[in-house]
Amino acid sequence: MTSIEFTEEQVEQLRHERFHHPHPRVQRKMEALLLKSQGVPHWQICNVLAITENTLRAYLQAYLKGGIEKLKELNFPCPQSELVAHAETLEGYFREHPPATVKEAAAKIEQLTSIRRSQTQVRQFLKSLGMRRLKLGAIPAKADVEKQAIFKKRRAQSAVGRSPSRPAGGVLRGRGPFRVGSVSRVFMVFRALLH
Repeated sequence: MTSIEFTEEQVEQLRHERFHHPHPRVQRKMEALLLKSQGVPHWQICNVLAITENTLRAYLQAYLKGGIEKLKELNFPCPQSELVAHAETLEGYFREHPPATVKEAAAKIEQLTSIRRSQTQVRQFLKSLGMRRLKLGAIPAKADVEKQAIFKKRRAQSAVGRSPSRPAGGVLRGRGPFRVGSVSRVFMVFRALLH
């Protein structure tokens, strides 16, 4: 059993922190140390707090190393995607060449970085870059070829003449899908959020 001497000031701080700290895990650590300061045996502390003896020993070791401040530390593992290292490059590329689908974005990411990710992971990554999908009306396959050409030309012209601070006009503004005849389809287009 680890022997620790507690001052009255430390006991008061443990009493305060066990109810007033915002994180419940830290509150549990404070409760464990408070019970230890009152001479409660380890097996009873573990029973009351529903923790293992190893966890209690880890709390005691942390206290011995850094006191109450060390007990307040939370060291949760936060895994990061390998794509984070390429975030700046990919963001620049996708702002210049927005992908029409997530599948297209995944293929381009694999081509640029040699990192293969599922469509779900790519969608999440694009959202983390501040990109969002826009539902855009698309022209059906059996539509009039001339109308398609006019639509593409207008869209290209509006994108060139638009300033980055102004949102896109027409279809991109969310006025509903573009319709040709009675058939309409909605495709996803990732575009950078314009602030």
